[in-house]
Amino acid sequence: MACSKSCSCHKCSSREFAAPMPALWTVYDGISSKASADVVSVAWEREEGKVFRYDFPIPKRLDPDAAKYVSHVVERIAKFALWAAGGWKLYLSGPDAVVKPIAKAYTKKGARAFDYDFFSSIYSRPVEAVVVPQSKMPETTEKLRQVKTVADGCRIGFDLGASDFKISALKDGKVVFSKEFPWDPRNNADPEYHYSKLTAGLKAAAAKLPRVDAIGGSTAGVLVGQKMGIASLFRAVKEKNPSKFPEAQNLFYRIEKDWGVPFAVYNDGDVTALAGMISMGKDGILGVAMGSSEAVGYVDPKRRMTGRICELAFAPVDFNPCAPRDEWSGDYGVGAMAFSQQAVNWLAEDYGFKFPKKMALPERLKTVQAAMEKGDARALRVFVQIGRFLAHAIPWYNEFYDYSNMMILGRVTSGLGGEIILETAKAMLKDVYPEWAEKIDVFMPDENARRLGQSVAAAQIPAIRRGRK
Repeated sequence: MACSKSCSCHKCSSREFAAPMPALWTVYDGISSKASADVVSVAWEREEGKVFRYDFPIPKRLDPDAAKYVSHVVERIAKFALWAAGGWKLYLSGPDAVVKPIAKAYTKKGARAFDYDFFSSIYSRPVEAVVVPQSKMPETTEKLRQVKTVADGCRIGFDLGASDFKISALKDGKVVFSKEFPWDPRNNADPEYHYSKLTAGLKAAAAKLPRVDAIGGSTAGVLVGQKMGIASLFRAVKEKNPSKFPEAQNLFYRIEKDWGVPFAVYNDGDVTALAGMISMGKDGILGVAMGSSEAVGYVDPKRRMTGRICELAFAPVDFNPCAPRDEWSGDYGVGAMAFSQQAVNWLAEDYGFKFPKKMALPERLKTVQAAMEKGDARALRVFVQIGRFLAHAIPWYNEFYDYSNMMILGRVTSGLGGEIILETAKAMLKDVYPEWAEKIDVFMPDENARRLGQSVAAAQIPAIRRGRK
């Protein structure tokens, strides 16, 4: 799908965002009645027989050009479903011209080779894709878990990000210590670095408590239980010191053994949603943390967790093939390039900011945020554009998550820039997608909760052992 001469995309210098929903509507417009409709089904199977399935109506008759376009849309759906739910086996049902190119993409040398390698590593088995008749498609199967949080006793919570981690100490629900600790985990190939840094932070929090009854954690990356699957935090270990990678994966088991108290660690996106549920009293919440990358978590309308991986940093939100590409996955238009420090960086450079080559993304973000506070028009354009991206993503996310509340937080949403993102998203949602504006409340917690809320929420997850004083 190359750019036309009239294209207004990233490569052609305009900020035109090819939103997913209009792409879906283009296909739906070709369906005049049920009699003329066909269905393409996509399903990903993951651990314990869990399945996420998405059915997509398409016109009954497709000429070759239309089939190519529909296949592109379905491929984006299949990729989004993978990064939303996880999976090791892809089931596809539909016309061969639509589904066979997608099955071919999910091979070791296919277009989705990064996704193939990523999930093969997580599940310790090769990803496979099969084309089956509609009668053989598995149904959605979720194993939902009720969420309960408690604030009794003396607790420590941590939240691990790429540029810093946050530690909070709670005594009977009251925060008695909260601090951010800078670190650079992505560029350190020895897992002892990660262990010693986190241990020092935990000890600093413990010094403010009479004892430690439980520790809860939030972390970027993909978790299988408390074992780290793949995460940017340990990217240097995996690439430069692979023999040490198993040690990095088992970091949390080591921490748990050291402290000998109830311990639980969750994906930071899930803890984002929990933080919103706890602090705002809202159910059916999708939490979106805009930090070094995009972290997403979900609690359903009945306060249950689905067990999905919710790694939407790699899930497509922009269907424009000329959208900026993520340097790790190599794919275009993914969430990390719209809702993170990476998004701020490429937008700022396009709008005229000049950064020293050695300046890290967190410092670039601070530079743009400082400019925003001074009324810099270039910075304003950056945050307005991210707000526009968010407005287009809200109904798209609703295709995969049943939610009525979206909470946005993270470093990108700090200060005046965050207010611009929120107000732009709300205004554009009301203008372009009025039915979703009525259904979905988009909000931010206060400044302190945005920066430290995840560590406080994580601290409240583990249950203290009975009889412990």
